[in-house]
Amino acid sequence: MDDPELEKIIKKKMEQMSNLAEKILELSEKNFDGIITGSKPVVVDFWASWCGPCKFMLPIFDKLAKIYGNKIAFARLNVDENQSVATRYDVYSIPTFIVFNNGKEVDRAMGAVGEPGLENLIKKHY
Repeated sequence: MDDPELEKIIKKKMEQMSNLAEKILELSEKNFDGIITGSKPVVVDFWASWCGPCKFMLPIFDKLAKIYGNKIAFARLNVDENQSVATRYDVYSIPTFIVFNNGKEVDRAMGAVGEPGLENLIKKHY
């Protein structure tokens, strides 16, 4: 690339994307129990790729992960690929956001609750 300004912009964006990837964990049936029993509370976004409200909530979830990621862990679980976990926690409507502390469910919110709704859920548990 011959444009140093463009290179700086690209580098900054790549760093931002890298930081976000570190903040939000991708869960599966294999790693779910290990993640939710970590040293700090975890808010899990139960979602699916075809879900419109899930797509609406993703940028909000990402934003809050950047803000509160040092106090509470953020993770996502695709319910289509991990149906046994979704069933175990009675997740029949998505998006569903469940807060876990020491491996136990302590709170949940269902639906496209918006930024204030999700932020209030998070603030109660860190």
